[in-house]
Amino acid sequence: MAKAKHIRRLLGATLLAIAVPAAAQQQVDFVVAGDDPAVTSALQAASLLYAGQDATGAEPLDILAAARADYGRLVSALYAEGYYGGVVKIKINGKEAGAMSPFAAPSRISSIRVEVDPGAQFTFGQASVAPLAPGSTLPEGFAPGQEARSTMVREAVDDAISDWRDEGHAKAAVASEAVTADHRNATLNADIRLAPGPTVYFGKLVQTTPSAVRAARVQRIAGLPTGAVYSPAEAERAAERLRRTGAFASVALKEADTLGPGDTMDIELALSDEKPRRFGFGAELASLEGLTVSGYWLHRNLLGGAERLRIDAEVSGIDGSLAGMDASASARLDIPAAFGTDNDAFVGVEAGRFDEPGYTLLSGGAEAGVHRRFTPEIEGEAALAYAYAIVEDDLGTRRFSYVSLPANLTWDRRNSTLDPTSGTYVAAELEPLYEFNGNTFATRGYLDARAYFGVMDDKVVLAARGQVGYVAAPSAAAVPPDMLFFSGGGGTVRGFPYQSMGGGPGGDNSIGGQTFLGASGEVRVKVSDTIGLVGFVDAGQVGATGFLDGADWQIGAGAGLRYYTGLGPIRLDVGVPVSGPGASLDSIWDAQLYIGIGQAF
Repeated sequence: MAKAKHIRRLLGATLLAIAVPAAAQQQVDFVVAGDDPAVTSALQAASLLYAGQDATGAEPLDILAAARADYGRLVSALYAEGYYGGVVKIKINGKEAGAMSPFAAPSRISSIRVEVDPGAQFTFGQASVAPLAPGSTLPEGFAPGQEARSTMVREAVDDAISDWRDEGHAKAAVASEAVTADHRNATLNADIRLAPGPTVYFGKLVQTTPSAVRAARVQRIAGLPTGAVYSPAEAERAAERLRRTGAFASVALKEADTLGPGDTMDIELALSDEKPRRFGFGAELASLEGLTVSGYWLHRNLLGGAERLRIDAEVSGIDGSLAGMDASASARLDIPAAFGTDNDAFVGVEAGRFDEPGYTLLSGGAEAGVHRRFTPEIEGEAALAYAYAIVEDDLGTRRFSYVSLPANLTWDRRNSTLDPTSGTYVAAELEPLYEFNGNTFATRGYLDARAYFGVMDDKVVLAARGQVGYVAAPSAAAVPPDMLFFSGGGGTVRGFPYQSMGGGPGGDNSIGGQTFLGASGEVRVKVSDTIGLVGFVDAGQVGATGFLDGADWQIGAGAGLRYYTGLGPIRLDVGVPVSGPGASLDSIWDAQLYIGIGQAF
């Protein structure tokens, strides 16, 4: 019984030392021979005793367990640095910890001393991994005369096997290995032979767990290419297609242990369903535009085939009065793999009333189309849409009834959606339309390009954005005003009131322009794990009919504060007008305030 108790205490101490390094309030005398700080740091990082020396509450048995575990950990750390003749001594109360019984720890610990003599650093004498896949090369550090780090041997073997797998040899493995240390010459000889195995072909996708999504739909969405040459990347793409539907909380693939007829290999699929329903809400605040609140309801598996139905609603311009308030609602159903792998179908409806500075718009419409994912970074969609709108502005009351072919393409290489520190983002939109009441053809195009560059371990991020828009139409009156361009406010030029500059004839800012140019730059500085500062400059130009028609520019600038959370940074920006139509800073109330979640772009 006492022995079982000791075993439980030993296991508990070991787990405690790994999860939350523990030792009594006892400093560890950590001595490493030589003067290589990199080796000392590597050894200290590997030691449980050293990591837990400032912790409290551990019993002597816990400390002894950590000390006994440190022998292997320190030797492994020496091997990783290329030292194969090192000597490790760990003494507790002056006695070697390895000689102490794990069941008879001292009642009190007065001293802990770790002594490590790394010895000579070894270099590679022989460094061979063969055969290699076509085009495969070994790491530069795995060569005769280079530092013989054990990690480099593992890297060379792992890379070689990975290259064979990329060539379709799914069962490539180590056939034999001869790794010997020559202590006289301080060299390590590594000769590893590989067994590539046959070229393997994808077999069946075998679902091993139940799911509310029909099995046939799971197979269609995954799109595993049965009969094709095996590819790890293709297997991962199949898993990612399933994850992308949002219907599953987890997706895990496992290769069959043995090959089937014709060197085929089945892939086992384990799924865990996500909760089918979800709802959420958000809010943004701007000083002049007021409060914007939004919410959505989502069903991830509406008809049993991972169909996604999302209903959104938004009210903006909330400032205590009904004037200037906008309200909209939309619903969209997405059907994954409706037209084959990576080709989703969608249908949607929307309606809204928008009380903008230059016009009032009541509109509704519907669309149906196809969404295509070309690569993990590139996706696009095209649709057939119909919309009806009633507009009141300086041109009077007008009605529009039109069909259009909206299409968009997005190339997203950012490392994060809400807080990018590197990469680029490019989104292009094109929408040709025919308006029945005016018997008019028109086309709207828009391009949004962004780039991010992080320095100093992403403590400082430089962000840039450019926007270009153009409406090809007989006149601004020939298209609904929400297809035209305005400048001012979040998304264009911070520091100016929302949509304060249009492109109407004679400088009429209540009517949008047919062209738009925008540019923004930000410097984002992270001063702590949770706090960041931002400086920004925005510029925008709206042209009545063309880019070179002499239109004025709006330029705004300001500063912001970021509070970083697990959901993304909470954004607070204050912008002021610098130059351009409507630039006024007569009082503090002319400054514009913006609050939201995520970076401004």
